[in-house]
Amino acid sequence: MDTTVVESWKDFMALSSRFEGWAFRGQQDARWHLQSSLSRYLHAYVADKEQWRSREARAIRIFRRKAHNHVPWPDLLHDDLRCLGLMQHHGAPTRLLDFTKSPFVAAFFALERATSDSAIFALNTPALYDDRARPRHAPWLTRDTIDPRVKGNMAKYFLGNDNEVVWFGEPEEMDGRLIAQSGTFVVPGVIDRPMHRILDGYESDEPLLRKIVLPLALRADAMKWLYRMNVTNASLFPDLDGLARSIAVEIEMVWPTQTLG
Repeated sequence: MDTTVVESWKDFMALSSRFEGWAFRGQQDARWHLQSSLSRYLHAYVADKEQWRSREARAIRIFRRKAHNHVPWPDLLHDDLRCLGLMQHHGAPTRLLDFTKSPFVAAFFALERATSDSAIFALNTPALYDDRARPRHAPWLTRDTIDPRVKGNMAKYFLGNDNEVVWFGEPEEMDGRLIAQSGTFVVPGVIDRPMHRILDGYESDEPLLRKIVLPLALRADAMKWLYRMNVTNASLFPDLDGLARSIAVEIEMVWPTQTLG
């Protein structure tokens, strides 16, 4: 995986323009691997990897049994990708990774609470979409073949945790947060290794993953630019929670004033 360290916000803006059509994920610590919240949770609290498959299945089953009390349209819980998306956006650990089609949204998530160098991962979604990149061990597992929006495919190709594949996309019906963030989900077929290890097993004539490191020194300038671009928690989370979370940046920002005389 190629890694680039940018020296300024201007350099980042210039670099990001080279990734037309790619998807991006910001992480506040550049040392973190690219892996799902479920993978991080299991690594931390469930030492026996043989149990991971059953633990994930149990978590989804419990959520489905109880969430119907809190959602206006319980039928959406029968849609595998929408169900996992709902779990993800309400704080449950899942195998989904939140990506965005906007490098600036990714930069906001990387920098907002950063206290050290942060990073943005750029995923070559055009190559994955066109099947120019396929898993070397199973090239017949194309994007359409493993599409988790197709009934039964999530269980067949993903929840078994034995297919080293990556799929990206959105549910047929997107919620407000996914729309506001220009979001897309990345779904790994295995949860016991980070994304770059899975993609190392793909046959491709072009890079599939790039890492862009954002030094802490550029954070202040970047956050001001993002604020001017209306990339804030209030715009990315269009509800009261998002507005409340956005106040932290309002506390941080200080704008020059002029005395009228």
